[in-house]
Amino acid sequence: MAQRDGGTGNTGRWLRKKLKSISGEPQDREELAELLREASDRGLIDSEAASMLEGVLEVSDLQVRQIMVPRAQMVFVRRDDPPARILSTVIDSGHSRFPVMDEDRDDIVGILLAKDLLRLTTAGHEERFDIREYMRPAVFVPESKRLNVLLKEFRHNRNHMAIVVDEYGGVSGFVTIEDVIEQIVGDIDDEFDVEDDRNIRKEEARQFSVRGMTRLEEFNEYFGTRIAGDGFDTVAGLVMSRLGRLPRRGETLAIDGLEFQVVRADRRRIDTLRVVSARDVIPPEERAAGGA
Repeated sequence: MAQRDGGTGNTGRWLRKKLKSISGEPQDREELAELLREASDRGLIDSEAASMLEGVLEVSDLQVRQIMVPRAQMVFVRRDDPPARILSTVIDSGHSRFPVMDEDRDDIVGILLAKDLLRLTTAGHEERFDIREYMRPAVFVPESKRLNVLLKEFRHNRNHMAIVVDEYGGVSGFVTIEDVIEQIVGDIDDEFDVEDDRNIRKEEARQFSVRGMTRLEEFNEYFGTRIAGDGFDTVAGLVMSRLGRLPRRGETLAIDGLEFQVVRADRRRIDTLRVVSARDVIPPEERAAGGA
């Protein structure tokens, strides 16, 4: 007789016992999450599995605006661009999908897939190129759409990218199915992840991407601030100390006139934050160059 998997059986028995001990079933989502964390601490559930299960629970609490790639980071092609320019953009960026814009940057007329341009690499096809034959329809979603709803729509419609618009119809950015899945399984390196050795990177005017491991001395020097670490040495430690807990993705916090938003995080650490300043920030290298 085959031996039963003791680990799986023990996990099931323990969960059933715990469910009975709290009046038959969890009373809210936090109570269920606490059960998962306790099971992980006892070694009954793998920590990665517990983390993914908590991610599933959190997806319905997040909105598209909290995970989208902002407009300033979008790489796009224009409908009237010649084939050579489009191919150059595709090759240089290494991305797989591109919004196609008309004259107005808020007027997106379709999505172009890099794989559909393979025919342009053969002789004679550039002369017959018509981008309308290559474009896929663009899907638009509001910033406020819940991620669990968006994931269902992605799966049902077999789309992998949606253009995000604000309440006035302007383009805010885009979101991919991979962005949503990352909220469940954790970070996945993809073509939109920037390989950069810098801990602090300027995204647009007064908006910056900051690694959680950035030391406060470096952060203060960059932003010209004097933020105390409350016993912590890194930006991630600062944010956690101010909140008193490990924050969820998308959460925001104001510190000394700066807005910190958690962009990437799991159940153990904060990986990346977006920092928005109310004033212009001159990076140290630019200050040094100006004084030279």
